[in-house]
Amino acid sequence: MKISKFISYFFHPINFPIIGALLYFLFVPRHIFKLQEYTILSVIFIGTYLFPIIFLYTIKRFGMIKSYHMTSIEERKFPTLLFIALSYIIGNWLYKLTIVNLLTLLFFGYGLSLIISYILLFLKIKISLHSSAIAGLIGFLIYFSYHYKLNLLIIISIFFILAGLISTARLRLKAHKFSEVFWGFTLGLISQFLAYTIYII
Repeated sequence: MKISKFISYFFHPINFPIIGALLYFLFVPRHIFKLQEYTILSVIFIGTYLFPIIFLYTIKRFGMIKSYHMTSIEERKFPTLLFIALSYIIGNWLYKLTIVNLLTLLFFGYGLSLIISYILLFLKIKISLHSSAIAGLIGFLIYFSYHYKLNLLIIISIFFILAGLISTARLRLKAHKFSEVFWGFTLGLISQFLAYTIYII
């Protein structure tokens, strides 16, 4: 049980945008000035990691959520709206830079999956945001490797294994049912592929 809790906290959904950005700059086969790279990474880190941590801490202190995993449907509504806004604000900012177009899609894809998950909340349907987040990263790495003709099979395989560990941890903690984990993963993957398809068209 302790291992499952550690996995759930260590691989919290807010970690994956910055992980995706780091992997992008690590493997992208084009020159980007280091100052631009560090600026982009700093904005993403602050916007998708530091700010959400402060926000979640604050609303937890005010009793708006019971835990950082937001287990109930009502707890998820307001934070999900914030994460949707952050995804599209950062995605739009990256798009205007024109130098990291493919990285932009990671955030638009995450935003799309969050919008759908938010709508599902009003239908009393909760999906696993942990599964959705890592699936989104996997989807991003798949079309990233396809777009630039890179062999990232080992890295993608590792993330698939991590997805299995994260999903198992969520189930063992009884935070989700199997269907919620399955649909979370499916939604995260499809949203990224949709973002890339729209970009190509």
